[in-house]
Amino acid sequence: MTKKTPKSAGRIAVRPTLKPRELMSDTPDIAGSWTAQIITLFPQAFPGVLGESLTGKALQDGLWQLRTYDLRDYGIGKHRNVDDTPAGGGAGMVLRADVLEKAIIDARRGTKGTAPLIYLSPRGRPFDQAMARDWARMDGVTMLCGRFEGVDERVLHHFGIQEVSLGDFVMTGGEIAAQAMIDATVRLLPGVLGNAESAIEESFSTGLLEHPQFTKPAEWQGLPIPEVLLSGNHAKIAEWRREMAEKITQERRPDLWGKHQKR
Repeated sequence: MTKKTPKSAGRIAVRPTLKPRELMSDTPDIAGSWTAQIITLFPQAFPGVLGESLTGKALQDGLWQLRTYDLRDYGIGKHRNVDDTPAGGGAGMVLRADVLEKAIIDARRGTKGTAPLIYLSPRGRPFDQAMARDWARMDGVTMLCGRFEGVDERVLHHFGIQEVSLGDFVMTGGEIAAQAMIDATVRLLPGVLGNAESAIEESFSTGLLEHPQFTKPAEWQGLPIPEVLLSGNHAKIAEWRREMAEKITQERRPDLWGKHQKR
């Protein structure tokens, strides 16, 4: 008997103006598109902000695609239980290994080529621009969003799941972190940004924070735009921007400045 794929495991339709529940679709894969797969208890949270602005337009244009897998579909018993009390005692609940296993196996059927399996965890490796660039070069990413006290440790080891953190703080779940990381990655995909140079000049792309930006009016509240930016001398403008980037990085992120000096 062929195993039926849960109805919630589908590609997000490319109409980001609709409500999340209306975005679920069984349309076929878009060949060659970078794919984000999300295992979550809250599939209705997606695409969320990813359905807006540049990422939303890219989703609509088929430059990337999004699938969600509702953990509740893989739950145990009449009430679709997905968690249980921690072994050894303690507060909270832990997502069960047998439930996660079924969801991960289904999600892996939808992966192609290089697509790392990620668990959003505060104890994981910090997410950064270099990681976003690496993911953008792959065929996609599969993300497991935890809840409660986390997931059964055995699942992480069995499937070789990478733990990645959005920062040194604790959130109620991995959904917001997943959206942030997908946003940072999708904008690096070919064709997503209107100006490809934007991604090159941004903070962290060169190991430095970005230089200050200005636009019209030429003077506001008695504050003028630096003269060099209006000079038309591109060499001097590039030099000024570089100096400002170094100054800001040194002042605000001495950790990045130290790494930059070593390089």
